[in-house]
Amino acid sequence: MAVRAKVLKIDRSHYLFSNRKLFTLIVPLIVEQFLAVLVGMADSIMVATVGEAAVSGVSLVDSVMLLLINIFAALATGGAVVSGQYLGRKNQRKACRAAEQLVWFSAVFSVAIMGLLYLGRGFILHRVFGQIDEDVMGHANIYFLIVSASIPFIAVYNAGAAIFRSMGNSKISMKVSIIMNIINFCGNATLIYGFHRGTEGVAIPTLVSRMTAAILIIALLSNRKLPVHIRLTSHFRFHWPTVRNILHIGIPNGLENSMFQLGKIIVLSLVSTFGTYAITANAVSNTLSSFEVLPGNALSLAITTVIAQCVGAGDYEQASYYTKKLLAVAYVCMFVTIGLTLLCIPFVLAAYRLSAETAAETMKIMVFYSACACAIWPLAFALPATLRSAGDVRFSMISSVTSMWICRIIFSYIFGQFLGMGVFGVWAAMVLDWCVRTVCFVARYRSGRWKGKAVV
Repeated sequence: MAVRAKVLKIDRSHYLFSNRKLFTLIVPLIVEQFLAVLVGMADSIMVATVGEAAVSGVSLVDSVMLLLINIFAALATGGAVVSGQYLGRKNQRKACRAAEQLVWFSAVFSVAIMGLLYLGRGFILHRVFGQIDEDVMGHANIYFLIVSASIPFIAVYNAGAAIFRSMGNSKISMKVSIIMNIINFCGNATLIYGFHRGTEGVAIPTLVSRMTAAILIIALLSNRKLPVHIRLTSHFRFHWPTVRNILHIGIPNGLENSMFQLGKIIVLSLVSTFGTYAITANAVSNTLSSFEVLPGNALSLAITTVIAQCVGAGDYEQASYYTKKLLAVAYVCMFVTIGLTLLCIPFVLAAYRLSAETAAETMKIMVFYSACACAIWPLAFALPATLRSAGDVRFSMISSVTSMWICRIIFSYIFGQFLGMGVFGVWAAMVLDWCVRTVCFVARYRSGRWKGKAVV
């Protein structure tokens, strides 16, 4: 007699995030990431009209700025995790307090960093960047002086956007991002094409757009009707237990992100020895690759929001379910963006007006990068978001930093310099780093040792 196995359907009606809620969370995040990358690409194309030296100078400074932005984004993630876990526990008062502490700490810390940045300008331009051409140095100096002033504003914006995401409200940060990017794009076009300005034509709109975004996000976050909001007061005091909880997530995450970006800067000094064509090919490839992985970055933010609330509620079954579901979405979305990017690369290279040598090297890098990103990237970068949201930040930091120093830096010199692979060898070493990260994070996730590490 045939026996039919009955498949029990799991009742998920009580789960924290319905498909509709996930959709309304994820789509604005993807739009926000897309706009940021698209405007960044447009910026680099516009500055390319000034010359390849300008592209190289701006990209060198942007590598330092991205390092700092990653630190503030990590700090914002710490605040979002703490606030999200409190929301999962239905403790709105402490979630609001975590939000206030995050905004104020980000503001104070970023002003201090800005001061150090100006004091260390000579060291960064002449030592960190290594041997670069004089015209590249001139463009880098102008861009550095103007854009450094935007650091406190982008830090505050990141903090505010992270707080809105912790509530599952990504539409607000998307709308503010749209305004910021419109100001940036229109300002660049006006100054570069209308007033025929050089590098400062890209730098000034960046500063103005970030100032506008910070003011808007704080004004919106002060709405007391929101589940998580802040109070604008001149009598603010730090609540150090809450700050410590934020830093418990933020510091390891910040160290991981900053070491990751520092590794890119160190490797950039190697790339600069290959010539201006290599610096430019590397810069253009970075822009194109950012578009390819933007759904993965958006899904990482979504994972942070969802898993923090699941962990706060003490429901690890939901955390595992949403991790697998969101990773699957990341893979599907990345296949789409990678396919579109590969189709558009010839047109983009033509828009950049690159030399034949630079265009050929860029195409070679992007084909290799695209093939590897399809298979590896979500597991190497989106999966760790679950570990961090659950409070398991030390393992993620140690694994990432160790892999980065051994694979990304040491092997960049081995592949690029000693084996004569040039700038392509640097990208090959990066993919090797991805592979090691993937093995570490998949093993950690499957072990279940990330559970039970909530910070609140």
